[in-house]
Amino acid sequence: MNYHFEPSANAAVLHTDCVIVGVYRHGKLSAAAAQLDAASGGALQNHLDIGDFSGDKNRTSLLYNLPGVTSKRVLLVGMGEKDKLTLEALAQITQSAVNALKSGKVGNAISFLTDEIASEYLQSAVRQTVTAVADALYTFDAYKSKKDDAAKPMLEGWIIAHTIAGDFSAAVTQGFAIAEGMQVSRDLANSPGNVCTPTYLAEIAQELANSCNKVDINILEETDMDALGMGSFLSVSKGSEQDGKLVILQYHGGNAGDAPFVLVGKGITFDTGGISLKPGNAMDEMKFDMTGAASVIGTLTACVAMQLPLNVVGVIAAAENMPSSRASKPGDIVTSMSGKTIEILNTDAEGRLVLCDALTYVERFNPTAVVDIATLTGACITALGHHTSGLLSNNDALAEEVLAAGKQACDEAWRLPMGEKYQDQLKSNFADMANIGGPPAGTITAACFLSRFTESYPWAHLDIAGTAWKGGAAKGSTGRPVPLLCQILINRANQHG
Repeated sequence: MNYHFEPSANAAVLHTDCVIVGVYRHGKLSAAAAQLDAASGGALQNHLDIGDFSGDKNRTSLLYNLPGVTSKRVLLVGMGEKDKLTLEALAQITQSAVNALKSGKVGNAISFLTDEIASEYLQSAVRQTVTAVADALYTFDAYKSKKDDAAKPMLEGWIIAHTIAGDFSAAVTQGFAIAEGMQVSRDLANSPGNVCTPTYLAEIAQELANSCNKVDINILEETDMDALGMGSFLSVSKGSEQDGKLVILQYHGGNAGDAPFVLVGKGITFDTGGISLKPGNAMDEMKFDMTGAASVIGTLTACVAMQLPLNVVGVIAAAENMPSSRASKPGDIVTSMSGKTIEILNTDAEGRLVLCDALTYVERFNPTAVVDIATLTGACITALGHHTSGLLSNNDALAEEVLAAGKQACDEAWRLPMGEKYQDQLKSNFADMANIGGPPAGTITAACFLSRFTESYPWAHLDIAGTAWKGGAAKGSTGRPVPLLCQILINRANQHG
């Protein structure tokens, strides 16, 4: 798909397969729709007067051969109430437009939908338009023996046009990079567990490093981790025939010596629960338990595409959690890289066991901040559902930065509390701590566990258990939180630029 920005455009005289304009509720015309109505001698208003289309949000109406209009097609898209037009609503409206066109013969479209967004939000709106289009067009059929090429959309060009002057080409470029990163993340997460193993994640990371001379890679094998004392990580990976990997990607986009921003992703490529075996229902979805790692690779892919002037380290803690004669047992005690001992009360709380050693490892980079990303707790789904990621942090400024970026990117998080009163739930009679704190406040106590390994730097934890994928008929990865992570890095790059 090709994307382009076109300023100072007149919707009536553009040569394209389809012009897309917004209409607000009760038939109120957007600026671009007014251009079409004037050029057609009121034909657009006459269509609205019939009453079948009133501008309700996400409704569409496709018109053909309007007099005085160059494009053979005009797609009207309902934008709802004008005072309720948010960035999130715009993304939904854009996807409605794509869905209305992708089954037809439209190869190129010019959309004026972002033209209605207030100027202070236009950079974000343009970026999100590109990611919304890419999201609506995304398919994953890599493992189907017969590809339905006839059903694939003909759309190959999407121009974002404005009736006023201005240049948002940079935002288009960023949006395309973020969309590319989301696709990488989704493809990895959607791949089956017998393909997407820890070794496979390392290979994909290696390909990224090979593609850009600004990216270095270091892959720690289990023998390397054993030498470093990563007993917590190895307590998870030892139960599988698939060797665990700790993959470190370093993107050198900033000045040499500048402290990097670090991303750490949970990469459990399949999670059976280990000896604390999960129920069989929907266990296939546990292939998505590596989405944190996938989002790190996707975000670094976007960094390379955007050429962000920032130093970023991406760490992928990849392992498979399997039951076997070598697997950890409830009650086992292991020693983490930090030297702290952990009583494993539940082997299905394995993500925090690989992450804690990764979080200790990244101290060597003297990071400016660390964000870990993990499909960590079902309790987060209970608390926040499937719309909002959970956020916990040991640093208020970093937490606010993450929350603000989430709003900008329409990839929102919500901060949960974390304090000593919750730490008490991790007490163990036999080790420095237990790996679970019981059913109450499960998301919080999981973060409290991780916080014990992040005392030397500003740290935030994103629990994406509810937002990383969809189940049911729409089963598949969402690509989140790549937009949020990219927005954090874009904002940081802008501050330092």
